[in-house]
Amino acid sequence: AVLGLDDRPQARTRFRPAVAGARAFTPQQLGTVYRFPAGTTGAGQRLAILELGGGYTDADLAAYWSRVGVTSPPTVRAVGVDGAGNAPDGNPSGADGEVMLDIEVAGALSPGADLVVHFAPNTDRGFLDALATAVHASPTPAAVSISWGQSEDQWTAQARAAMDQAMADAGALGVTVCVASGDDGSNDNATDGRPHVDYPASSPQALGCGGTTLHADPAGAVTGETVWFHGPGQGGTGGGVSDVYPTPAWQSGAGVPANTATGRPGRGVPDVAGDADPATGYDVRVDGKDTVIGGTSAVAPLWAALVCRLAEGLGRLPGPLGPQLYAGARAGVPTGGLRDITSGTNGAYSAGPGWDPCTGLGVPDGQALLDRLRAVHA
Repeated sequence: AVLGLDDRPQARTRFRPAVAGARAFTPQQLGTVYRFPAGTTGAGQRLAILELGGGYTDADLAAYWSRVGVTSPPTVRAVGVDGAGNAPDGNPSGADGEVMLDIEVAGALSPGADLVVHFAPNTDRGFLDALATAVHASPTPAAVSISWGQSEDQWTAQARAAMDQAMADAGALGVTVCVASGDDGSNDNATDGRPHVDYPASSPQALGCGGTTLHADPAGAVTGETVWFHGPGQGGTGGGVSDVYPTPAWQSGAGVPANTATGRPGRGVPDVAGDADPATGYDVRVDGKDTVIGGTSAVAPLWAALVCRLAEGLGRLPGPLGPQLYAGARAGVPTGGLRDITSGTNGAYSAGPGWDPCTGLGVPDGQALLDRLRAVHA
């Protein structure tokens, strides 16, 4: 079918470079903080990563796995879509930073999984084709990680409909599509002064992944975790209420507020969260240099890795995970399998008990989430 999809660059990366005095965590330390299920590595699972530029080198990955103690590293394979491919450009502040962050977080947290990185042109068509290629691959991935996006209002309705259908196809196959919610607070870098959510995180077919500021020791003891937000233009988690999608039935009990600009109800974003503040960011390696990166870009592969470990623990694909997390959700009440984040703001919205438009239902408690899913899937 002719979709009339734009050829303009469609999506932006969702990572933030290091800041002075950053307190970095390795992915494995965050796996401890978020209680990823013991005895699981993602073995037997596939994790697909979508990239719209940049690339990685095997030498960088080997050096990183060795430095952070991934003794049995994952297999990492690049797949080209629509003529694109693994093409590192040597700029750690560009797309290479995104690619390496995604692979290193996903791989360190699910080293038993097979990682397949799908490279496509940064266009509507490229984005869609990469997603479709990843979803319909064999074996079916447990999760797809997407750390690229754009303000919802910058997408054509036609392009969104095509992406939504591809993500619905993923859900029908049991795949969870984990998507970064944006790094520009509640206005998503828009210039009209109104709040906007980021797409594809705002799709009801996606698991929208927001960001926190984390204070914890290397052993995993948390002393504080709040919404990531440093002020307008300074970086902060995306989140809010969709202008175009109604509230899904499975989200209706969670207490999603009306859109602050339109006064209308809508799909609430994000669904979940994880550490994203560059000041408490991720210890990574990009283009031969060790550095610290933050952004909700890191939260999508973190959750994708968790989905792979949940799938291993369950002996089956658990997805799509989003609607299951909301089962029994009530406004102002914490949800099982997640740790509620109740402090902070992303500009137009504030955190509070239960679901909120900053950190969704909260950050993962991986073991508790596995126990909850085992009870459902028994």
